[in-house]
Amino acid sequence: MKERIQKILANAGVASRRNIEEMVLQGRVSVNGKVVRSLPILVDPNKDTLEVDDEVVKTGEPKIAKRYYILLNKPKGVVSTNVAQGEQRRAIDLLPPIGPRLYPVGRLDAESRGLLLLTNDGDLTNKLTHPRYGVSKTYRAVVDGFVAPETLEELQKGIWLADRSGQGFKTGRTLLRISHRTRHQTVLEVSIREGRNRQVRRMLASVGHKVCDLMRIKMGPLTLHGLGVGQFRPLSPKEVRELKQSVKPPAKPGSQDQEVEDVEKKPKKARRRSHNEA
Repeated sequence: MKERIQKILANAGVASRRNIEEMVLQGRVSVNGKVVRSLPILVDPNKDTLEVDDEVVKTGEPKIAKRYYILLNKPKGVVSTNVAQGEQRRAIDLLPPIGPRLYPVGRLDAESRGLLLLTNDGDLTNKLTHPRYGVSKTYRAVVDGFVAPETLEELQKGIWLADRSGQGFKTGRTLLRISHRTRHQTVLEVSIREGRNRQVRRMLASVGHKVCDLMRIKMGPLTLHGLGVGQFRPLSPKEVRELKQSVKPPAKPGSQDQEVEDVEKKPKKARRRSHNEA
């Protein structure tokens, strides 16, 4: 029986369904030796051979026997993607051989540091990275300049950023707290429920504040407490349970929550024209 390739690879622990879609568009996925670059793709996990980054993915078994959950305090200069360019150091290079291939839950760009979860649990990865499930990620950002109260209010309500479609998108409600502020620099804690490319940096840049340092300090119930830079540890069974419990089910169609979500996603033409990516 054929199924969508995103579902099959996510169940195999490769990455979230959304990230797998990006992998396909980037030409990193092949079916029976042939690179595929467009969606949808339907495959039979028991008959077709799937490869990601030239590595065969085992898809015949419905479930992976054992799930691994590793919490890493990622240093600067380390990339989250499993495919490095040239001499780049990958997050998985900091881990000892474990067995199954692990994949990062979301990404931190090379110049960002902090909390990074690596796992082979594709279903949980999808829920932790998709904004509709409502898992909060908190960052500590050091930015140039004095961040004014009205700027904080603008960011909290949501702002428009450009995307590949050319239409742009409005960020969801953002929680911000000032940890320290001077005339020349501000330290903020920023909590978002989305995970778009370089989103925190782009949000702050759009209101005139360059990010000098960015560190993810929390994801759902997980923190970096007791974990030094470059160090890692497996999650405890209790932490895994709490992490799964933190994932909210998506709003049902027709519910009040769904109506709010739809309104926030709907672009407003007047706003869209005035917001371009810096």
